[in-house]
Amino acid sequence: MSGMRARQSMTFPALQRAALRALAALTMLLATSVRSNFVFDDDPFQPVTQDETVAVGGVVTLTCNVKENDNSSLQWSNTAQQTLYFGEKRALRDNRIQLVKSTGTELIITISDVQLSDDGEYTCSIFTMPVRTARATVTVLGVPGKPVITGFEDAIQEGGKVTLTCTSSGSKPPAKLHWYRDQEEIQGRPDVVESNPDEPTYTVTSELTLTVTRNDNNALIACAVDHPSIANGDKRTERPISVLFSPSVSIQPESDLPREGEKFFLQCVGNGNPEPTAFVWRRKDGELPPMAKVDDAFLHFESLNKSDNGIYECQADNGIGMGDVTHTLLVQEAGVNAADPTVMSTPLGVDHAVIGGVVAVIVFIMLCLLIVLGRYLIRHKGTYLTHEAKGSDDAPDADTAIINAEGGHSGMDDKKEYFI
Repeated sequence: MSGMRARQSMTFPALQRAALRALAALTMLLATSVRSNFVFDDDPFQPVTQDETVAVGGVVTLTCNVKENDNSSLQWSNTAQQTLYFGEKRALRDNRIQLVKSTGTELIITISDVQLSDDGEYTCSIFTMPVRTARATVTVLGVPGKPVITGFEDAIQEGGKVTLTCTSSGSKPPAKLHWYRDQEEIQGRPDVVESNPDEPTYTVTSELTLTVTRNDNNALIACAVDHPSIANGDKRTERPISVLFSPSVSIQPESDLPREGEKFFLQCVGNGNPEPTAFVWRRKDGELPPMAKVDDAFLHFESLNKSDNGIYECQADNGIGMGDVTHTLLVQEAGVNAADPTVMSTPLGVDHAVIGGVVAVIVFIMLCLLIVLGRYLIRHKGTYLTHEAKGSDDAPDADTAIINAEGGHSGMDDKKEYFI
């Protein structure tokens, strides 16, 4: 009997322990279901929260509500399960955390100057039986830094290639980078994302390769950051690009109608990068006039005359390349009214060309007339009729011959002479 009692006494504690373990498991299951984010519409004591997103340095508001309260207090806890506020009582000494409202059914607090370390899940609890909880996820956005563009250290020669690099650090989640030429978006290479050591942020890099032309000189190349923590255009860096190219040249006369006896100049204007510094003046049809003086980009005439007419050339050099252009100078007579709209500037030698053309036309017309007249005379031959009677050679004198001819004319054949 004593052995049986001993076995029974050992059995009851084992059963108790098994029962306690089952009860603990059931309690944990119930607690887990109550702490879940699922809201039971038929449970008026279940807290209700919502997730929040805030950028670093901003302010986040955490709100917890219940429909009914049995005089239990609401509580907010941080990601480390440290109590922030229990009802209207501050539990954690952090001046960034302030109470906005505390009632039996609502608890609202704010966290200012939010940092990346504030990211995570916050818990609202109400101490009923059992304790009910709800979680709110606070997502803290890492604000990207202003982009930095490198690769502009030197000017690029026309036709060359340049690779520019844009970098922005500190974003969470990773930012996106966009390239622009003035206001037009251009495509760069895909972004390269790298995580930053010791903090949950990222550094983003993008490259852009350009083949430049002279039209790209002084164009603004921009890199802009796209991120939910900032407004569009808030983080943008612009840099002008410098392109080296040979000059394009033009000649600007002092007057459109230069007249004899006046002072006059031609100016050589070169557009290049860098600006041209060396100018050479030439005259196409000979030496420069004795009275013409070269002054860098200017060709001065002290007193114009007809002998200054000609084609003048200017060549500009900026060290990258050379450009040249020509200009035809036609000096007007001193009495020409510059305001007369019928007076026009014409190229050199136009008077002689017109005269020669008129003479050529006249000679051609005369030759044509002579040819036509000759052909006409060849086709139409003249005729002479002679009234010589047969035997007139036997007449003793002229009078007798004439009489014989008149008398015998009707019976004799006409004798014709042809001439050309």
